[in-house]
Amino acid sequence: MKNLKDILYKVSANKIFGETNIVVKNLVFDSRKAACNTAFIALKGVAIDGHLFIDKAINLGAIVVVCEDFPKEQKEGVTYIQVSDTKIALAIMASNFYDNPSSKIPLIGVTGTNGKTTVASLLYQLFKKAGYKVGLLSTVKVLVDETEFKATHTTPDSVTINSYLDKMIDAGVDFCFMEVSSHGIHQKRTEGLTFAGGVFTNLSHDHLDYHDTFAAYRNVKKHFFDTLPKSAFVLANIDDKNGRFMLQNSKAIKKTYALKTAADYKVKILEKQLSGTLIALDGTEVWIKLIGVFNIYNVTAVIATAELLGLEKLEILTILSALESVSGRFEYVISQDGVTAIVDYAHTPDALKNVLETINDIKIGAEKVITVLGCGGDRDKTKRPKMAHIASQLSNQVIFTSDNPRTENPQTILEDMEAGIALQNYKKTLTILDRKQAIRTACKFSEPGDILLIAGKGHENYQETNGVRIHFDDLEEVKNCFNQLKNK
Repeated sequence: MKNLKDILYKVSANKIFGETNIVVKNLVFDSRKAACNTAFIALKGVAIDGHLFIDKAINLGAIVVVCEDFPKEQKEGVTYIQVSDTKIALAIMASNFYDNPSSKIPLIGVTGTNGKTTVASLLYQLFKKAGYKVGLLSTVKVLVDETEFKATHTTPDSVTINSYLDKMIDAGVDFCFMEVSSHGIHQKRTEGLTFAGGVFTNLSHDHLDYHDTFAAYRNVKKHFFDTLPKSAFVLANIDDKNGRFMLQNSKAIKKTYALKTAADYKVKILEKQLSGTLIALDGTEVWIKLIGVFNIYNVTAVIATAELLGLEKLEILTILSALESVSGRFEYVISQDGVTAIVDYAHTPDALKNVLETINDIKIGAEKVITVLGCGGDRDKTKRPKMAHIASQLSNQVIFTSDNPRTENPQTILEDMEAGIALQNYKKTLTILDRKQAIRTACKFSEPGDILLIAGKGHENYQETNGVRIHFDDLEEVKNCFNQLKNK
């Protein structure tokens, strides 16, 4: 509960009708969640306009309405506040409602196309092992020190973010690491938050169904760094051509990392195996359990961030050597007869290319690479043929299958993918609509020493079709296949 006057601090209101010296119990932007003495913020979404549900929210007990379009009629006993952008207003109000928790804890935002989850999760693990209480807001899960909550979005809504941060303050958390998605930035969910640092991993083809153009997608990411305070740091991967672009207008302290380019933090790869990678930083060598050049970029970002937050380099490297891969990110299991199955979240062309190049790089003989791949429905269609082309180009055998079709026809998605297959690669492709059957077939095709990649879903433990989610776990399925083949 909080006084409306305090909640409105720093909110730019165009017009206010009604009393502001009143107590508000909660903030809601879903009219169905409105209750006695709540404030309803009417958001204009992609598909639904919250302004259509103002009366419903009031009927359920809302005593404050924040809107962009002022209603023609105002109901007695209700305070109406008109603003230019209700998304920004919601973010600022949410921060005020919870007493600005992000200003009381070092909050680090990680953004980029790939690597967000790995970087944020490894930072959580590293700081936990260093003896700190740590918070994590990620695609995979939300952690308030050791208490786990289910994640619903890469970047939750403003109220949820601040409520988790408030819980972290109560729990005595020392640092919080947060994935920041382009959707979250564009929808103003991170407005009103105070970040102590921002990390840029990389930028490649993704979410063009939402942002329309790559330039728009890139500029949304850049906005995050442009708005960081002078007291914060911005850490950018400058081996990515967009890294320096992200730094251009930021007022924050600028730091860089790379594997190829001269940078503030530069790591060298000395040896690569399926069991891990030997790297060197400033002459100090360390063996880590993560695999692939893309993961070494993630590790470099983790090292740099940890050092910028005050940890000693030797302590960082010592702890890193013991850390495991993040769930669904190059997670592998080896069958009794020596087939290696890798489950990875790779759901963009660049991520898929990175994983397959890594697999081909660590091969030691003539073992086959068999890939199972699908693309999600109701998402960027332009990446489908690109991903199919990459899979068929860099694998010995590819089975195209369903991912999360959502409301789309799964067969249509597969046809979009097949359009990207080069003529010379058609013979090594196969289409099996049922994902379970596709994984089983890949297991049957595989021989001792082969490497099986199951891409696209990673940590997800469901398959979504027409709004219905059924349990489905790629790692679980491949383990079952291996056990069944072993028992035959």
